[in-house]
This record gives sequence, structure tokens and C-alpha cells, in this order.
Amino acid sequence: MPKSETILITGGAGFIGSNLCQFLIDKAISIVCLDNFDDFYSEEIKQNNINDLRKNPLFEFVTGDIRDSVLLDNIFSKRKIDFVIHLAAKAGVRVSISNPQEYFDVNVTGSICLLEAMRKYNVKNLIFSSSSSVYGNKNGKLVETEICDNQISPYAVSKRAVEMLNYNYHINSKFNVINLRLFSVYGKNQRPDLVIYKFINLISNNQPIEIYGNADTTRDYTYIDDIVNAFYSSIEFLKTNDRNIYETINIGNDNPISLRQLVDLIVKTTKRYDIKIIQTEYAIGEVTNTHADINKARRLLNYSPSVSIEKGINLFYDWYKTKNQPFLQAHYQSHTSQPANQSFVNELAKPTQEKKKF
Repeated sequence: MPKSETILITGGAGFIGSNLCQFLIDKAISIVCLDNFDDFYSEEIKQNNINDLRKNPLFEFVTGDIRDSVLLDNIFSKRKIDFVIHLAAKAGVRVSISNPQEYFDVNVTGSICLLEAMRKYNVKNLIFSSSSSVYGNKNGKLVETEICDNQISPYAVSKRAVEMLNYNYHINSKFNVINLRLFSVYGKNQRPDLVIYKFINLISNNQPIEIYGNADTTRDYTYIDDIVNAFYSSIEFLKTNDRNIYETINIGNDNPISLRQLVDLIVKTTKRYDIKIIQTEYAIGEVTNTHADINKARRLLNYSPSVSIEKGINLFYDWYKTKNQPFLQAHYQSHTSQPANQSFVNELAKPTQEKKKF
């Protein structure tokens, strides 16, 4: 990609965005990062995500909201934007149930503002961060050709709505669009509310973890490096194809594990065997299982996830320890010795039908 090309990344200070900005800058690509530091989680975390990026001349940061059409006019009129990677969204499946209007305002209306700015300034290449939640509650491998009209949270509906808007601009304005349906992303700079960060943080602070249901729900956890590579491959795919493109592509690991297995893995990785568990009812809005069929990603993007969940948890924990070293140095020794009665780990290994609780 020539150095003269510039990519606008919305939501670029967040978890996925900050990793993607770094990856693209390392390839000498100029980035315009737009973020409004939404208060869903700490602004300080997002500022820390981009501290090093701000020192790079290829990185330009713009504070603002995708619903601000005047700001978008300013961004597109003063810069030659070649690609847009649209990550900005109001996050949180369960929270969206109690505040659907705000989720639609940010995720849907905001996306329309962005699409209109792209149309006005003749920017035709869009990669959109969609979600596995658009599939709703389904069993087995999830394939892109499935009908997706049974979402179970406003967040999921908003993501599906933007996919459909993208198709409208593809048909009517000849946009080239790739919707990437991401499956349970984790890794460096992860949001603190997401399960892997949340559990490791609570366990490291000797706090109880909350388990919804019987821990048999499954997720296809996908490490951030594989996600970032998929975005880059999508850029290359758009560049090297002359046809007008509209594709929706799953990006997952093709290896789902249960919550029970995930907790077991975290326990073994952190060596914190004396953990405490609070068991609650299933969370509304959350799907039961996800499993990405990634054949299309393999075919179109040459996508091949390289980080197993075991390796990924270790990589994340190494990053977490670096970020939280003072606390861990003070507390690590007192909480890592394995207790004589390893009942929790034994319980994790039991088949579901043998018990109702951990």
C-alpha cells in the first residue's frame, strides 16, 4: 500500500481500534483516528491505548462523535481518505436492553452520518466491524448465508441494521463494502468488562467471579492479532479486486469452548486455585453458543487463525501482569499456592448433567 494512502478508523482508541492503528502504522500507512471516548468504560484506558501512537507522525487523532456531520465534513474535506474502517459503536449487549434508543442513535444514526459523508466526498471503500450477535440463538456452525432476523438484543439489531445500510450504499452509491462479523475478540487493550479481562482481573484481586447459568454456554474466542490480520487482508482484498464488492465474512477461531473450560484455563494460567464463584441466572440478551464457520474467510482473505485459546490466554495474562505489576508483586505469592482440596477444578471437569452448580 503506498504511503500516500490514508485510512480513517472510527472508534480507533478502543480495544480493536488501537491494536489495528498500531498494526497499520507499522506498515507505514497513515491513520486518522476518530474517537469520542464514550463513557461506557474509562477514558483513561483509551487514552493509554493511544499514548504511544500519538508520537508517530503517521497517526492523527481527532476527538469527536460519528453523529457530528460538521466534524465529518471537516475530516473528509481536508484529507484524502482512501478507506474507512468503521469500528465506532455503543458497546455492550446486556446494557443495550435497558437503553435501546441510545444504541440506535449512536450505532445506526451515527453510521448513516458516516455513510453520507463518504458518499458526499466520494470515498467508496468501507470495512465495517459487525458482530456474531447478529445470528441470534442458533446451534452449530454459523454461516454467513443464514437468515439473520432473530437477534435477541438491541445491540445485535443495530449491528444487523448497519450491515443492511451498507448494502444500500453498495447498491445505490457503488460502495465497496466488507462486513466482518467478529467472534468474541480478546487480547491486549481489551475492554475491562469483557469476560477474559474481567475474570482475570477479579481473580488477581482475590475477588469472586460471577457465572451466568451453569457455565455450559460456549464462545468462539478469537485473539486480537488474528482479528487485526483479517482487517488488513480485507483492505488488500478491496484493493486487488476491480468488481464492485459487497461481502459479509465471519472472523472467528473455529474452536468454541464452554465457560466452564474457560474458567478452568484461566485458573491454570493464573495459578489462582482459591477462587470464589457466585452463580446467577442466565443473562438476558446473551446468546447461548457461537461457532464461526470461517471457510469464506479462508477463501477470500486467506484467513487462518494462528493463536489458540490456550496461547491467547497466556499472552493476555502476560500483558495484564505488565499493566498491573505493582499489585501483582505484592499479592502474587500469597494467592498462587494450590490448595490441598482442589474441588473447584475437579468440579469444572464434571459433565454438566451430573450437577446443577459448581
